[in-house]
Amino acid sequence: MHLVALNIPDLLINLWQKNIACDKTDDKSSWDWGVLCDEVWTQHGKMIENSTCYLPGSFDRPPRNPAEKISSGYKAWEFLLYIYGLAPGVLYGVLPEKYWKNFCKLVYSIHIFNQHKILLPDLQEAHKKILKFTAEFELLYYQRQTDRLHFIHPSIHTAHHLGPEVTQSGPGICSSQWTIKRTIGNLGQEMRQPSNPYANISQRGLLRSQINALKAMIPILNPERNSLLKGAKDVEGGYVLLRAKEKYPSNVRDCEVEVIRAYLLTMSTYNTAAVNEWNPMVVWWAQL
Repeated sequence: MHLVALNIPDLLINLWQKNIACDKTDDKSSWDWGVLCDEVWTQHGKMIENSTCYLPGSFDRPPRNPAEKISSGYKAWEFLLYIYGLAPGVLYGVLPEKYWKNFCKLVYSIHIFNQHKILLPDLQEAHKKILKFTAEFELLYYQRQTDRLHFIHPSIHTAHHLGPEVTQSGPGICSSQWTIKRTIGNLGQEMRQPSNPYANISQRGLLRSQINALKAMIPILNPERNSLLKGAKDVEGGYVLLRAKEKYPSNVRDCEVEVIRAYLLTMSTYNTAAVNEWNPMVVWWAQL
């Protein structure tokens, strides 16, 4: 969350605005990537602000005008939509082409790394692109100059690990801090006592854990849990099929064929000859 939504955007924006410290042996006038200055930065901010009406409501908080609000509690979600959603379009023709293409490699990779499900070929391609982005970043911005060494933040190196981490721990979006941040926010909304906020929020968390434990041990305390989950199918007799399920039917083993046929023959609805000729195929569900 912090790497993608805060650290990398902070570095890029400060470079494009020429807000990074410049050593005496360097010259900001040679920083041809520093295009978001003065009136250009103002117009850029207005374009981001004016895009709000075109964003789906499901995108939650739209990015505010970065020229006015970027230092006023700009949220990680705003940075995500701004940098990886809108910036590739609004920076086209503004950022010099070599820097824009380098930036697009980053955007391409992050779009894939932020998916809940990632196909192996997509993951491999995203990893290649992020490696190219970091290698080009050093050549384009740092340029192997010691007086620009401070351009290379740890976030640039950490980006190398996004791809391999998916194979080790799954997509990063599934283990990021978005969930705990939302939980902290929910617990904070429950607080009514302004003093000792940390002690109070700890108690709210403890109370919620105790309630959840009771509901798990005594399901009748949680009527909502007894209702069918989305996509579930009630097959009667006290059984429910739960998602996920196969998209297409698959063949079963011979021993399973015999069991299915034997079961169908106990039901008067089916003809014996038809059952014996039928080759069963089943759709697997995740859980019964």
